[in-house]
Amino acid sequence: MKLLGSLVLLVLCLNVMPQRVTAQAPPAAPASVAVQSAPASQTSQYTLPPDKLAKAKALYDLRGKLRVIDTAYSLIVLLAILSLGVAAKYRDWAEKAAKNRFVQALIFVPLLMLTLTVLGLPLDAYQQSISRQYALSVQGWGSWFRDVLVGQAVALVIFTLAIWGITNLIRKSPRRWWFYTWLMAVPFIIFLIFIAPIVIDPLFNKFEPLDQSNPQLVDAIQKVTQRGGLEIPRDRMFLMKASEKVTTLNAYVTGFGPSKRVVVWDTTIKNASTPETLFVFGHEMGHYVLNHIVIGIIATAVGLFIGFYLLYLIANWAFARFQPRWHMRELGDWAAVPMLLLIFSIMSIISQPIGSTFSRQLEHNADVYGLEVTHGINANSQESAAHAFQVLGELSLSYPYPNDFLVFWYADHPPIRDRVLFAHNYDPWSKGEQPKYVK
Repeated sequence: MKLLGSLVLLVLCLNVMPQRVTAQAPPAAPASVAVQSAPASQTSQYTLPPDKLAKAKALYDLRGKLRVIDTAYSLIVLLAILSLGVAAKYRDWAEKAAKNRFVQALIFVPLLMLTLTVLGLPLDAYQQSISRQYALSVQGWGSWFRDVLVGQAVALVIFTLAIWGITNLIRKSPRRWWFYTWLMAVPFIIFLIFIAPIVIDPLFNKFEPLDQSNPQLVDAIQKVTQRGGLEIPRDRMFLMKASEKVTTLNAYVTGFGPSKRVVVWDTTIKNASTPETLFVFGHEMGHYVLNHIVIGIIATAVGLFIGFYLLYLIANWAFARFQPRWHMRELGDWAAVPMLLLIFSIMSIISQPIGSTFSRQLEHNADVYGLEVTHGINANSQESAAHAFQVLGELSLSYPYPNDFLVFWYADHPPIRDRVLFAHNYDPWSKGEQPKYVK
């Protein structure tokens, strides 16, 4: 049960919130500034050798089952907290200890979070053990548990403020609280996106300026920025020490305004070629140039407006129906908080395809930009991109034949198979067509 996401879900509406837009494609070694030639063999489709294919299939099936179990278990836990009167008991303890509602929040919220954390920990630990078993994670259990504790501390601050604010709004404005909550949530989300790379991300991973450890790579990257007519300052490029925890590859754009930056994992630098690095940076530059975080914020604002209004309607119906059974006094009661979480979680599950489709489109657009901005710099921009995806898929044990329905419902990136095929075939230049983004 992903507690950090589940708890903040009520405020952040994670299905449409522009979380860091990960590239899911590997960057590369900084040893040489010169652009290398494309590999001799052509990567026209994503394939795995038999041994890795068997592992990828087993991992894919296992994760699919765990996704269903995790989702169902999270809902059952919230239902149990309501039905067994656990939330009402925590409310009584908080009200007995203090009359001030903020102080009550400081008592009720940690008790609720502790309960959810303890109940969800075994499933979270099992999922981490699976990552270790398949050599996707090298993180020790001590480090993993530290991340869990830090994550809960961050969630506690956010969730306490959010629940305290929302319950007060419900009590003071029973008919318009959903609108006032929306007005509060949007700037709060922007603030979180702004401070995340500066305050939150360093709590979990180590970062350093890319220019400090890989100045030659930064020199090569600047060829791409010049090709795209964009100046990304060298101090906006960072290296993340992902190898301390994982073996997979990644890069992403994060932050907002002055905190916006491009992050490349050191595992990526280790495992890919320079042309592949330039493509992946071009992909991330696409998120930068195409304003995907701003677009995501706008989409989030729209989604939250609809989401909070639906929450208002459903919560009023559920309160009238289950008030005695779940020991709730009013909708703004502390004991009603798990009900709000339950409703929002169900809404999140139902609306997941919207956020997934939105994210896949942004990622596809960034793929197009990456191919175009490296054209003329990489000897074969299509092959560099296709081979980058092939390497990523092999190291991540990405299954080549995912279920189309599951892709539609859950996937926030296009499948590796589709990205390899698209990269291999995208060639507007030889067809006399205009590129979409980089002329």
